[in-house]
Amino acid sequence: MKNKSVEMLIEGAKEWGIFLEMFHVEHFQKYYALLLEWNQKMNLTAITEESEVVIKHFLDSLSVVKSGKIKEEEKIIDVGTGAGFPCIPLKIVFPKLKATLLDSSKKRITFLEEVINKLGINEIELIHGRAEDIGKDIKYREQFDLSMARAVAPLNILLEYTLPFVKVDGYFIALKGREIEEEIENTQKALRELKGKIEEVREIRLPYSDIVHHLIIIKKVDKCPTKYPRRANAIQRSPL
Repeated sequence: MKNKSVEMLIEGAKEWGIFLEMFHVEHFQKYYALLLEWNQKMNLTAITEESEVVIKHFLDSLSVVKSGKIKEEEKIIDVGTGAGFPCIPLKIVFPKLKATLLDSSKKRITFLEEVINKLGINEIELIHGRAEDIGKDIKYREQFDLSMARAVAPLNILLEYTLPFVKVDGYFIALKGREIEEEIENTQKALRELKGKIEEVREIRLPYSDIVHHLIIIKKVDKCPTKYPRRANAIQRSPL
């Protein structure tokens, strides 16, 4: 990455209280190079310009620390991780996190295998599968301190895919855009059914831009009923 983009990454991370060393920067540079290389043969991201990737992918992913729920050694799952956001940037900065990345695309998982091998990331598991299937597997169900998703699905649908992974008293963190009021209003039934409670909503202004995002921090207050998550067609046809 060019010096300007490196400076943006370092100074932008400081706004989240993260102080990057040069070895962190080198990891982000390798990650960016791999993202560009693989994006030529598969659709990973529409955002490829260097400074835009720094702002909209790297810094946006690192903004999860503003939730106050990332300490150091949490067990986390990134549901529908895509090209690895937000989990890979978080693992670069917090290497002791015990991370699981879940995605339904085998090609994206193959890309992520290359990333973690080239970056030498440890304590990370990649799963090729669907959240509605893996969320019923006792190996993963209610096993995580945190689940997170940067997916574009409405919040009430995201909750059914993500909250079953979380331990009681753990959290789901949704990375959402500027307009969230209607989504939050429409999620009351899902919260009741899935035993979640919105603890806090944090506004995030991405450095070097006029972009406003939100972190919706949802606490798991009790075990999810075993019927959730339902099959994908049932979730889409009749969302909570």
